[in-house]
Amino acid sequence: MAKIIVADDDLTTRALICRAVESLNHTAIHASNGTVAWNILRDNPEIKLLITDMMMPELNGHELINLVRTEHQNRDLPIIIISGVIKLSQILEIVEAGAYRFLPKPIDIAHLKQYIGLAIKPGRDNPDRNGLASPLSVQQLAN
Repeated sequence: MAKIIVADDDLTTRALICRAVESLNHTAIHASNGTVAWNILRDNPEIKLLITDMMMPELNGHELINLVRTEHQNRDLPIIIISGVIKLSQILEIVEAGAYRFLPKPIDIAHLKQYIGLAIKPGRDNPDRNGLASPLSVQQLAN
């Protein structure tokens, strides 16, 4: 199945997400921060999905999204953002920057598994803009 990077500086959260990924028969690749995730992404073009926290040391989630969207060989790589400290206006900014989905902490595992399935669905066109958390739907939530 798919190789998925899970980037979170909190070991407990990272382990929880990795268990969810592995329960779907995918390979979870652990990254303790954005820099580690970026290094893994650069060296492994077969990665199909990035799941990342926003608040991390060294390279945060927003910076990681920017790198993927501007410098990575697969600029359409789906990215799921997970964060516990974020405002609705920030969610809109993240989605506009190229995130595929956003999940608040504490993580709803059922939603996470659904989002993973949608993100790595074979034959998906432009995965970062064809989902439930499109900029329009987030903006509608804000109104």
